[in-house]
Amino acid sequence: MRLPAPLIEGRLVRRYKRFLADVELADGTVTTAHCANPGAMLGLHTPGNRVLLSASTNPARKLGFSWELVEADLPGGPQWVGINTMRPNALVAEAFRAGLLAPLAGYTGLKPEVRYATASRVDFLATGEGLAPCHVEVKNCHLLRRPGLAEFPDCVAARSARHMRDLAQVVRDGGRAVVIVVVQMQAIRFDVARDLDPAFDRAFQAAREAGVAVHAYRCRVTPEEVAIAEEIPVA
Repeated sequence: MRLPAPLIEGRLVRRYKRFLADVELADGTVTTAHCANPGAMLGLHTPGNRVLLSASTNPARKLGFSWELVEADLPGGPQWVGINTMRPNALVAEAFRAGLLAPLAGYTGLKPEVRYATASRVDFLATGEGLAPCHVEVKNCHLLRRPGLAEFPDCVAARSARHMRDLAQVVRDGGRAVVIVVVQMQAIRFDVARDLDPAFDRAFQAAREAGVAVHAYRCRVTPEEVAIAEEIPVA
């Protein structure tokens, strides 16, 4: 996925109220950007970090910029990390069209935002001739506390735990469900951050035992693009 060009470089002043970030631009002015990320962003919101913003083309929008990338000093060395949680679904759709998602091989359709269970929406419903519909849940991952190890979630994620329970029920009822973890950074393996949210870990493990398939994909992240690169092992 090509990022909107040109991206505007700045230095993070602070991230606050979950969805706001003050950024100092090259000319010294400070602007408030939309931070499309409800998580804790552990290790990513250090003041002074280099960030890249995209400019909105909507004149009616209150905030003119969105925070896309941060260059963070993480275990293993500094790297660009994608923090915009609005991107992973589009990345999965792009990779699906390119035939890069092995768990969805053979499927030809990908319908977004399909209601299921009592109060959930699955990110995609994959369909294909002669194949059972597959519920596809996408999770964004940008937590790295040890070299090479991507983790999710980075804070308590009650809604994500509910999704795991609902997907487990889909499988118990005879359906198929897949979780795709989109790792917007360099990592070589994935695991659950069970110390940060034990309830999610329990729901995650129960879902896998029920037959929900989990696949994690590392992204190639540069100031020009974010793209799914390759699958990495899930612990």
